[in-house]
Amino acid sequence: MSATAQVAGNLTAHDRQVLTAVNAGAASLSFVGSSFIVLCYVLFKELRKFSFKLVFYLVLSDMMCSFFSMVGDPSKGFFCYAHGYTTHFFCVASFLWTTTIAFTLHRTVVRHKTDVEDLEAMFHLYVWGMRHVVVHFITFYIPLWAAILYNGFTYFQVIRMLNNATRMAVGMSDRAYQSDARADMKALNRWGYYPLILIGSWAFGTINRIHDFIEPGHKIFWLSVLDVGTASLMGLFNSIAYGLNSSVRRAIHERLDLFWPDRLRRLLPYGSKFRNQQQESELVSLKIQDQQ
Repeated sequence: MSATAQVAGNLTAHDRQVLTAVNAGAASLSFVGSSFIVLCYVLFKELRKFSFKLVFYLVLSDMMCSFFSMVGDPSKGFFCYAHGYTTHFFCVASFLWTTTIAFTLHRTVVRHKTDVEDLEAMFHLYVWGMRHVVVHFITFYIPLWAAILYNGFTYFQVIRMLNNATRMAVGMSDRAYQSDARADMKALNRWGYYPLILIGSWAFGTINRIHDFIEPGHKIFWLSVLDVGTASLMGLFNSIAYGLNSSVRRAIHERLDLFWPDRLRRLLPYGSKFRNQQQESELVSLKIQDQQ
């Protein structure tokens, strides 16, 4: 059964139509955002580094999940099963890819390992193979909240370590190291909020499933709307937070700068700033790999 049909339950026909419209609209926004990041990865060779490759796999999963969410909501038969399974498959893959990004960040920053590229095959086995291990709640919500807890713990450790490094640099009056540490913290301040994307996307869904389990005959319409709407927007949130980073913006501005007329370039110096600015690494942990 598809996700929208499961959420709709015994709601009225009008309420079902509203849920389907909310799902299709939110999924369309996620599809556009995810497709944009995928297109940037395909067009811009400088983005094809291991640090951004994981982001590419993440938004590609989001794109497929959004596509199957917005193409329709079959209500019975084989197509209902196929629709629900494919949406579930790519949605789970999406948040599992966020854990590989968190793992990579932790392994390179906290543990000082440089072998993360060698683990790519294991990442694929972990993400795509998880579907066959274990009934919807067990195979979805347990991995989901495990991913949220793992990402939050990992980012907390990395940020704490860089905070300690910054304080140590201040104590030693090492200005060069202070500058590097501050740059790292600036990037990681964004990454620290990324576990909130999963929480914001799936908190209402989790509450709705628990409510349905306790009171299966009573559906709360507004909770169902929030459930479908926030879940379908996850792809958009991921494409903005993970994909639309400084490297992508810089690559876009460099291309646009080639086509801007000189008069417009003088009025909009933003592209020149990106061109002359040293490229910062959003994945601070992967500086070594990205420089190779």
